[in-house]
Amino acid sequence: MLRSTADGTVKQVNPFTGEQVWTVPGRASRLLAHAGASPALLEPGAHAAACDFCEAHKLRTPPERSRLVADGDGFSILRDVMPDELDATVAEFRRVPNQFEIVPYDYWRRNYGYTMPAARRAHMERYLADPAGRSHVLQTVRARLDAAGHDTDVTEQHLLELAPAYFGGGHDVIIARRHYVDGANNSAQLAGSGQLSAEEHYRFIAFTVDALRDLVNQLTYARYVAVFQNWLSPAGASKEHLHKQLVAIDDYGPVVEAEASRLRRNANLFNDFGVDLAFSQGLVIADNDHAILVAGVGHRFPTMTVYAKFRACEPWEHSPEEVRAVSDLLHAAHAATGVQVATNEEWHYRPSGLDVAMPWRIDVKWRVSTPAGFEGATQIYVNTVSPFAVRDQATDALRSLRGRGHVSASIRIGEECVPAPNLLRYNPDLDSDEER
Repeated sequence: MLRSTADGTVKQVNPFTGEQVWTVPGRASRLLAHAGASPALLEPGAHAAACDFCEAHKLRTPPERSRLVADGDGFSILRDVMPDELDATVAEFRRVPNQFEIVPYDYWRRNYGYTMPAARRAHMERYLADPAGRSHVLQTVRARLDAAGHDTDVTEQHLLELAPAYFGGGHDVIIARRHYVDGANNSAQLAGSGQLSAEEHYRFIAFTVDALRDLVNQLTYARYVAVFQNWLSPAGASKEHLHKQLVAIDDYGPVVEAEASRLRRNANLFNDFGVDLAFSQGLVIADNDHAILVAGVGHRFPTMTVYAKFRACEPWEHSPEEVRAVSDLLHAAHAATGVQVATNEEWHYRPSGLDVAMPWRIDVKWRVSTPAGFEGATQIYVNTVSPFAVRDQATDALRSLRGRGHVSASIRIGEECVPAPNLLRYNPDLDSDEER
């Protein structure tokens, strides 16, 4: 599971998937930060118009499904905003369909006879009946066809046949307002997850949970909705603008299947080999009352994992207080990582219809190496940063960040975290044990 050899090599087996990973001392000195282009001074207006996701380019994305806006002392979600309403409020986060779906609308329609829910169809018809809305949709479809190398000199009716993908599909993007941090004067000062305040990050996470619940309810043929965030190009991001993606699929995928198989043999798997293992090996980074952050074992890339401690297995079943606790530790993980490190953020939770319980948890993976021929030939992956080094780097950074007030003051770091049996409450068998 986790073993150090005499020369300092750390051999790991992922307790949930069985993946084998080695950290070899001689390959552990690589820089973590992504070496991008040299920073350029920002021109006037660049903060709002750096890419197609920016505030000044709201019509370069497909029609909004929802937006999070300030509302008095709090925030509210506006849904199905029309084109002439886009500038009436400032969206802290926007939810839009992905222009280039991984699993397209036609997949659901042709394979499952999927029909758009009545409310979504009514909004599509209202949007297309509006001249500005119709123009926006036609522009969006032409851009998609052009990017794919298809002829765009076709009839309007042909273009409109693709419109349902942007109203009833199952691949959405959650876009943050800022491209650069406030006051930035060069292009390296990007606004990543760790650069948000803890409060902003909580709104980001809660808004994503709202979108997740909506897609689960809308696409009843989907077995799972994958939620992830790619930050910087080595992690697969096409734009250096903070955003998450949600993709409905009709499969659990091999990771869920492997975890479910192990959970059927040991329902307490994530306590035994997630949290308890982390405490026994000194890999706990931070915790709070409702979540815990640990350095992961057996991942292809250096990984930190946030586990929700509470009983619910689905993100949308957690209370606002519990979502905030997960968000605070996830924000801390990103802040400790730094904006110049390419990362993937991957959400895991119990999919609809799965017969075993598993906790909501989120991995943050540092994309600091590229698997190559050795990994392909052996299926042993070389991770250049050991879990112990991840712990050290993260805890050192978090102490400084907490001292400056950038991460939540409720976070306990390293040795401040106290072990206890079965900290994760997802396992229903624990309730039976307590009753006995």
